[in-house]
Amino acid sequence: MANFIDRRLNAKGKSTVNRQRFIERYKQQIKKSVSDAVTQRGVTDIDKGESISIPTKDISEPIFHQGKGGIKKQIHPGNKEFIEGDKIPKPKDNDGNGQGDGDASDSGEGQDDFVFQISKEEYLELLFEDLALPNLQKTQLSKIVDYQIHRAGFANDGVPANINIVRSLRTSLARRIALTAAKRKQLAKLIAELDALLDIPGSDSDRIESTKQQIKELETKIKKVPFIDTFDLRYNNFAKHAVPTSQAVMFCLMDVSGSMDQATKDIAKRFYILLYLFLTRTYENLEVVFIRHHTQAKDVDEQEFFYSQETGGTIVSSALKLMNEIQQKRFPENEWNIYVAQASDGDNWADDCHKCIELLSKNVLPIVRYYSYIEITQRAHQSLWKQYQKLQEENDNIAVQHIKTQNDIYPVFRELFKKQTA
Repeated sequence: MANFIDRRLNAKGKSTVNRQRFIERYKQQIKKSVSDAVTQRGVTDIDKGESISIPTKDISEPIFHQGKGGIKKQIHPGNKEFIEGDKIPKPKDNDGNGQGDGDASDSGEGQDDFVFQISKEEYLELLFEDLALPNLQKTQLSKIVDYQIHRAGFANDGVPANINIVRSLRTSLARRIALTAAKRKQLAKLIAELDALLDIPGSDSDRIESTKQQIKELETKIKKVPFIDTFDLRYNNFAKHAVPTSQAVMFCLMDVSGSMDQATKDIAKRFYILLYLFLTRTYENLEVVFIRHHTQAKDVDEQEFFYSQETGGTIVSSALKLMNEIQQKRFPENEWNIYVAQASDGDNWADDCHKCIELLSKNVLPIVRYYSYIEITQRAHQSLWKQYQKLQEENDNIAVQHIKTQNDIYPVFRELFKKQTA
């Protein structure tokens, strides 16, 4: 029977195993609290831990207990109202609508909800569970190469753990046969000769003894050949082979024009911060390209993308052109899985919408794995939304979603990047 000992380090005053068991048991309640918390946080606090509140009724253990009915005999000290034989009415159940367990008193005491503190890692794990980049495919070998271990025959040297018993015994048997074959033939010949001498009456006794001595010497020599030798040992050999890598690049396009007020920009930033955390946490070999645009598009770093205050008019095609140029120079479609996430309020120059659709249809959608467009607005949709919806009907690698308030961010995010079932 195997015994497993968990030697993972525990945080001070905590048990890792019990903690994981608790999270697994109440995952639905915890995930709901996490999804509610992510929309209420500040932009800089999205990736921090969280205090999860779980109603006590959800964590109470089922128990067997005696009901309130039946006939009971009780002694009430200082009784002035009842005499023997009187029937005492059954107490009414608690009709309150509070979250306590019904044990509240006139002094205001009661039992609060259970509060559970989860760490940053646990928070992000629950936040991005069951999410994945759609249509991610293997690409050809490039500068960054992954390796996998494969069986590569057998070797004469290795560690004891890799010994191949069958192959070693086969080699041992072949060696023993090769070394003793001549002796065994000679032994068989001498045994036959001895049997013939013993069958003939009056055979020479000296010759018989000589034959027996030769047989004994041959048997001794055969037994001296070792059953297994270090030369016989064979080890399983393993070698590294390069395999295709799942390289991916995500282009983040954000509208920072004057029509995007501060609240709309804040929602867009929250969406992209969620996306950035999801990508960097889930995929190791992944590039993220940030592009801000108004009348002109600009390739920026993470800091400028999230915190720059630049503003201006709106020409969406400028961002699509810049993205296409960067992709052609740095991320060939035969080596990279290309993804695009675009956020806008839907406002654009009327003459520019046709250019956007042409760029998407001819240059962008044929090479990308997935294109997600979110429109952040509370007013009626404009022509850009309608054009994108037409593209969604004609192509299966583009998704269009609408965000009105910050409460819609996480549900829309999960809808865009939910893990696809085979």
